[in-house]
Amino acid sequence: MRILVCTGWTPFIEGGAELLAEALCRELRQLGHEALVYRIPFVTHPKAEIVKSYLACRLQDLSLSVPGVDRVIALKFPAFVLPHPQKVVWLIQQYRQVYDLRGTEHSDFGVSPEDHEVRRAIYQMDRRGIGEARQVFAISRNVAQRLERYNNVDAEVLYPPPPLDGAYHHGGYGDYVLSVSRLDPLKRVDRLVRAMGRARSGVRCKIVGTGPEMQRLQQLAARVRATDRIEFLGHVDDATLVELYAGALAVYYGPFDEDYGFVTIEAFKSGKPVLTLADSGGVLEFVRHGDTGYVIPPEDAEVALADACDRLFLDRATAGAMGARGLERVADITWKSVLPRLLES
Repeated sequence: MRILVCTGWTPFIEGGAELLAEALCRELRQLGHEALVYRIPFVTHPKAEIVKSYLACRLQDLSLSVPGVDRVIALKFPAFVLPHPQKVVWLIQQYRQVYDLRGTEHSDFGVSPEDHEVRRAIYQMDRRGIGEARQVFAISRNVAQRLERYNNVDAEVLYPPPPLDGAYHHGGYGDYVLSVSRLDPLKRVDRLVRAMGRARSGVRCKIVGTGPEMQRLQQLAARVRATDRIEFLGHVDDATLVELYAGALAVYYGPFDEDYGFVTIEAFKSGKPVLTLADSGGVLEFVRHGDTGYVIPPEDAEVALADACDRLFLDRATAGAMGARGLERVADITWKSVLPRLLES
């Protein structure tokens, strides 16, 4: 088949959605299909441009293209409003600023008449565009529950494997806790930085990623006197990332209400326990407190997080047992289990 993997695209922002789209294309090609990532520009400011982005997407009838497109797999807003008779939605996320994040510090949508009209238009287009798909999947229970709550659309949960699946391995338990994410307020890497200022053992941390929070986090590390414990590594290549997972003591991933979180799966496939927060969303579908990691209350998180880091540093046997259970938990998250569901006729 000729398959387009469709996703929304904001220039200079790369994350899990982009990685999943590329990995899915790669796997489809290995099965003999023609597959391309189809990136749809998404403009957010001013707010009226959001609706225009949706409408521009809706007006693209890919079923009329030459050569023909046999299937569309839509991942992220606004791609799922593309019209096509063979459209499958594998929902990473909707435009959360008008949904669950509205009214929080993470969204600039409030209660103004303009905001209400934009929200209403997005709700309607989402419900219609997703609802008309021949199959609707979600990447986690958390995403499926949002979709049912806000749009009254049911979705089957289909967990995606991480982009480098097959490369992750276990290489012992070093002296550092690893953080991998875009450095953005929603990812809450600052909790780990603060924890390093309270840790009493010899535990350190390595922070992989770039983003708008980089400078603030570096300044925070200096304020809590933890610069000697923390390495900010920025962007690293795939081979380096795999080895960082392999040698870590544990992995911290504590975003706010995450959709899914490849980091959790990558950590478990590397045999590492995961430290997370009790309101981290999709991460909690895998991490069980005291079993595959530690789930920390978000209030005053740095105290409990520092204690968890110290405990694992001083008790590598516990880290190993948790990591082994995590590996078992994600053993069946593979492309072999995912692709047949996406390609069913």
